Amino acid sequence: MQYLNSTAIHAVNYNAATKTLTVWFTSSGRGYEYYGVPQSVYDGLLRAGSKGQYFNAYIRDQYAA
Repeated sequence: MQYLNSTAIHAVNYNAATKTLTVWFTSSGRGYEYYGVPQSVYDGLLRAGSKGQYFNAYIRDQYAA
């Protein structure tokens, strides 16, 4: 699990073998799984200046949850 310095996302976990990204949100504390996420998208999330904006632009509604 990778903890993030973000007001929107508390932590993430990525399984490269299954391309599954799990995101825990700070507001609810709940974890949600997103399937078929490429490693490059996960890496981009980790590098993004705003994790929430990146998530909304490149992950949310882009991958099956």
